[in-house]
Amino acid sequence: MKIRKPRTQRRNLFQAHAHTRRKHFSAPLSPDLKERYGANSFPLRVGDTVRVLRGDRRGFEGKITRVDRAKFRVFVEGVTREKVDGTAIQIPIHPSKAMIMDLDLSDKRRRETMDRKGIPSVKEVTTGEKAEKTEKKPRKERAIKKPRRKKKPKTLETRSQKQEKTSETKTRSGTKKKRRKSKAKKGAE
Repeated sequence: MKIRKPRTQRRNLFQAHAHTRRKHFSAPLSPDLKERYGANSFPLRVGDTVRVLRGDRRGFEGKITRVDRAKFRVFVEGVTREKVDGTAIQIPIHPSKAMIMDLDLSDKRRRETMDRKGIPSVKEVTTGEKAEKTEKKPRKERAIKKPRRKKKPKTLETRSQKQEKTSETKTRSGTKKKRRKSKAKKGAE
């Protein structure tokens, strides 16, 4: 069941772990890439070429230089502004406000995830071969766990057995005191 309350959605977003934040960094693919890869969006990463879709810098294209997962922002090459002292700083952009124009497929893991999801790889796209779903590799068999030994069940004691177990203990004043016996007497009356 999906959570519908806005405040819980925001809390889940802002308190998300780094590995789940990666999925929130998805951006739509350009129409050409959508046809080529058969997917609508991809998570952004350093090296991807993107086009800014919203804001003052709309239409700018450049490579992603930095991804800030803590602040949910991406920094694009060439999207800068000048400070008062004359230095240029990069403008942070939200991932949803960018469109991927070219994917960086130099990373081995990214290609593996594409193969796993059935997205055609670079070789298949350039040669024009039809993408076939790759067979999933069989998982490694886990070691069989030994069943735990069952603990012996505790036996229920009767009142007479409890009375026999009463112990005498010394108090600070030196007099002996009987435990449990007083409880058993109260129950008998």
